[in-house]
Amino acid sequence: MMPAMATASPSYRATVSALAIGQVLSWAALYYAFSSFVLPMQRDLGWDKATLMGAFTLGLAVWGASTYAVGAAIDAGRGRAVMSWGALAAGAGFIAWSQVSSVAMLYAVWALLGASMAATLYEPAFAVLTKRYPQRYQHGITMLTLVGGFASTLSFPAIAWFQALLGWRHALALVGAILLLVVLPLHVWALRGPAIVAAAHPGDERDDATLREALWAPAFWLLTLCFMLHAFVSASLWAHVMPMFDAKGVAQADALTVLMVVGPAQVAGRLLYVWLGRGWSLRVLGALVLAGLPAAMTVFAFGRSLPALLVFALVFGLSNGLVTIVRGGLVPRFFGRTHLGRIGGAMSGIGLLARAAAPLLTAWLLPAVAGYREVALVLAGLGLVSVLAYWRARPLKT
Repeated sequence: MMPAMATASPSYRATVSALAIGQVLSWAALYYAFSSFVLPMQRDLGWDKATLMGAFTLGLAVWGASTYAVGAAIDAGRGRAVMSWGALAAGAGFIAWSQVSSVAMLYAVWALLGASMAATLYEPAFAVLTKRYPQRYQHGITMLTLVGGFASTLSFPAIAWFQALLGWRHALALVGAILLLVVLPLHVWALRGPAIVAAAHPGDERDDATLREALWAPAFWLLTLCFMLHAFVSASLWAHVMPMFDAKGVAQADALTVLMVVGPAQVAGRLLYVWLGRGWSLRVLGALVLAGLPAAMTVFAFGRSLPALLVFALVFGLSNGLVTIVRGGLVPRFFGRTHLGRIGGAMSGIGLLARAAAPLLTAWLLPAVAGYREVALVLAGLGLVSVLAYWRARPLKT
């Protein structure tokens, strides 16, 4: 009976490939697409920017609030159900978004999409891979992030094309159909078979930290602060990026050119890590990578020309690409794999609550300062605090 179950399971390579395709499509739709719909919705529905950002904020808050439950379900061996339900909810949510006619309906849609983010984006995929392949999870995480790095490059031009061809409502419905017809079947197929297909090292379970032990560790809170601030800055940028370009007077074609560089830069950073960075101390690598965020935001604050904005895209992309790998390896290296879902979920949940607040808080900050340049400089300052918190955390065990 057991050999038949193992045969029915897709191979490691097939599982990683299917999840990687799911990641690039899910990130492109659930995280990056929102900013592209802000201006069309504002024009057609007459809602102000803070109202629209509030919907995205609610979605991010539900994402953060759901991460612990998602992690616990994955710890219990329900990874396939979690990620399949997440894709189903994402597709249904986009189709419902295409029909919104009231603020209440928009907010209800984004509550559903927030739950789907918790069940589909990097964290659950990382946890599933780490549990299924304890000896190969770092490679699997790297492969997922290599492919997922193209999400922003895919999202902005694809959404612009869909909108030009179909209008914003039909564009949303088309995205929902892609999630239902591509991502959902991939998750159902890739995660067949037993929840764990490779044995962990003897004694791992005894040595691994519980959630309670992790919560008492200063490193947990320093790393949580670090990635909370990083998430806040990143969410603020992606939620406001098209209005930011508009405020600079940058043409949409140039803005799309800049944003299309971010994805390849993310992938380039991850490839550099695969080729050159594995011998580096993760502590040093992480600090250098995190420092790229405030540097990029400073360039963005003052840059108006296309060359300057391309420098921003390159630095931001390199940093953002590598920080995902750094973060993905932290929880198992600090705390072990046995309670990975719960510990990672708690850490991510706190950070995601900050990410949730970012779009709306940034919209509220905007009238209090001279403009988006000053907003970008505030975000750069938060990025510096993130680097300091990371550096003060106890070095990872080797």
